[in-house]
Amino acid sequence: MLQHVRVGTRASALARTQTGHVVDALAALGRGDLTLETVHVRTEGDRLTGSLQSLGGTGVFVTALRDALDDGRCDVAVHSLKDLPTGDVEGLSMVVPPREDPSDALCARDGLTLAELPRGATVGTGSPRRAAQLLAARPDLVVVDIRGNVDTRLGRVAGARSGTGDLDAVVLARAGLARLGRLDAMTEAFGPDVMAPAPGQGALGVEVRSSDLVPGTPLDAALRALDHRPTHLAVVAERSLLARLEAGCAAPIGATAQLADHGRSLSLEAVIARPDGTATLRRGAAVTLGTDSLDDARRLGSELAETLLAAGAADLAVLGAVR
Repeated sequence: MLQHVRVGTRASALARTQTGHVVDALAALGRGDLTLETVHVRTEGDRLTGSLQSLGGTGVFVTALRDALDDGRCDVAVHSLKDLPTGDVEGLSMVVPPREDPSDALCARDGLTLAELPRGATVGTGSPRRAAQLLAARPDLVVVDIRGNVDTRLGRVAGARSGTGDLDAVVLARAGLARLGRLDAMTEAFGPDVMAPAPGQGALGVEVRSSDLVPGTPLDAALRALDHRPTHLAVVAERSLLARLEAGCAAPIGATAQLADHGRSLSLEAVIARPDGTATLRRGAAVTLGTDSLDDARRLGSELAETLLAAGAADLAVLGAVR
């Protein structure tokens, strides 16, 4: 049975590249029973200017794609998972392909690392999480709020070599650089001890109408095969932590989870930083996975959030959660 599937994506170069990877994977997993079409969807986040926080957070990139799913303009939508609000959406299901390295990357002039940047160096980022952790590591830096696609941000650094750029460095997701073939611009990959990544960073969320997941159809089979259990469990734990803290993209929170003990347990590490970087709080936890591993992952994230709250997380960052 041949099935035609329209895959919705934002029109940015990174979004198109990420979606292309998903389309290629679905085509291979469909074993000739799927025909795939890419549909470009313009989002409010692409159209408007200003800081991400002033526009309402990362959800501005998601709503238009979900609307396109709802009204039938596309059958599958591909998101950067860190952009997805943590709440479930009735009628939609999600699978998670294998994750890229979730690290943050420094892209600095003249090949400099974070330690080598001069005092007072200007570093661009649109992320309060990255800004807070940068300042925690190097309080002498000047952090500049920026927006724009990857090439635009890198261009503000590349010109510094000839005296035309206005930034000494920018911080970007290593995964985005890898997918665009721009790892040559990276001068340092940050470990989680320096900069914990955003929950879901490096992962993609592939959403579909739940009613379209019909057993025996090519799309259902391909999506089930695309879903990567270690990545899915990790991002569920990370996003559960974020949901319990009731924190969005404006909160300086980093989290990363991974399978341990040969896949029998899941560990989660998280950090919350004061926005100016003057204090940070780090905690970790782990859970043994049982028959309902997704529920175990959710519980791990929620319980670690409770630990952070008990240790004073709300005194560092503005959180919706209360004890």
